[in-house]
Amino acid sequence: MGKLKVFQFPCRDDNYGVILHDPETGLVGSIDAPETESIADVLEDKRLKLTHILTTHHHGDHVAGNKTLKAAHGCTIIGPIDEQSKIPGIDKSVGHGDSFDLEGHRVEVIGSGGHTLGEISYYFPDDGLLFAGDCLFAMGCGRIFEGDAKMMHESLQRLAALPDDTKVYAGHEYTLSNAKFALSVDGSNEALQKRARDVEMLLDDGQPTLPTTIGEEKATNPFLRADDPAIRAALGMEEADTVDVFAQIRARKDRY
Repeated sequence: MGKLKVFQFPCRDDNYGVILHDPETGLVGSIDAPETESIADVLEDKRLKLTHILTTHHHGDHVAGNKTLKAAHGCTIIGPIDEQSKIPGIDKSVGHGDSFDLEGHRVEVIGSGGHTLGEISYYFPDDGLLFAGDCLFAMGCGRIFEGDAKMMHESLQRLAALPDDTKVYAGHEYTLSNAKFALSVDGSNEALQKRARDVEMLLDDGQPTLPTTIGEEKATNPFLRADDPAIRAALGMEEADTVDVFAQIRARKDRY
């Protein structure tokens, strides 16, 4: 197994595309396929032939390029078993607890439902990488469209249990708005204050705010901190059930 190279690039309005490349094994994987053009441009620029697409969930801004890229490259499309009928061109379906070998790289599948019922995340333990789709964002989480607060909270807790130094790639550039909201419920958090300032500087310089790490998220992401006394006090929910606190944070973000 060689070292996995990760190329992240913007696409659509606010999505991120991600290409994985292992020069030793020949792996060239795309995390989701938000669109065809930007992914094709990266592949052409780096003279790579796509071998795999790893789909996190069925939403159009994550699968729009599946069929065109598969026709052009003959790649294998892997996706969530609970959404297999909604994933264009799917060849292999996987679910929570599954693991598989991807050209010499171990991949563990983590159930990440909530945003959609069957969403999954892909964890590469030997590479220290997590591809979280629209479940976990920098200082945020996905809007709950198909699941419920309990499902999303459990999904996020699974991801939060990974090693702190795990690099996290997410599907969208939402970090600045997430940081501003996070300050509204966790304003006394000094790590969050500093990170919000850092995010503004990165964006001012035209730099991406991702990847993040599990450790950074545990320190600054309110959706992973529903047990924190300061957040509970800010919400007036000191004695509430953790899932109820999480649900209130998500409801406030929906209105923010």
